[in-house]
Amino acid sequence: MPIIIFINVWNGIMGKIFIVLVIVIIGGFYLYNGKKNKAIAEKNITLGQVFLVQNLTETNMISTPSGLQYLQLEKGQGTIHPKATDKVKVHYHGTLLDGTTFDSSVERKQSISFGLNQVIKGWTEGVQLMVVGDKTRFFIPSHLAYGNSATGKIKPGSLLIFDIELLGINE
Repeated sequence: MPIIIFINVWNGIMGKIFIVLVIVIIGGFYLYNGKKNKAIAEKNITLGQVFLVQNLTETNMISTPSGLQYLQLEKGQGTIHPKATDKVKVHYHGTLLDGTTFDSSVERKQSISFGLNQVIKGWTEGVQLMVVGDKTRFFIPSHLAYGNSATGKIKPGSLLIFDIELLGINE
């Protein structure tokens, strides 16, 4: 009987040690990835800032106080600008600084509708500057995009470039 009690106690202790080890390993993994992501973000933020300074020299480039830059590609016939609380219908093509496409409704041949307050800050700010029919290229610094987070092909600290066509408001 004492051997059975010893085995039960031993198994209980080993189970707890195993759980603690798993927690320590997972915690270490998150710390390592956090430091790695921070270094990647710092590099990408610097690349984005250098790009935006140079980009301001382009003809007809406009910059907002937040740091969003844009270039109107085509003027629409609309007169109403969407509000942050509106639902908009758009076509878009998103790329990274190196030209990598990370998302595109144009390539999918399927426009998309969403609440303008449900997207990244750069979209919310930028699309409110548009009217139906406008096609605009936005240069969105990381603090108006995903910040130091990664998502899909987008690395931490990435500047995003979007060509957006506003097709409708509250349709």
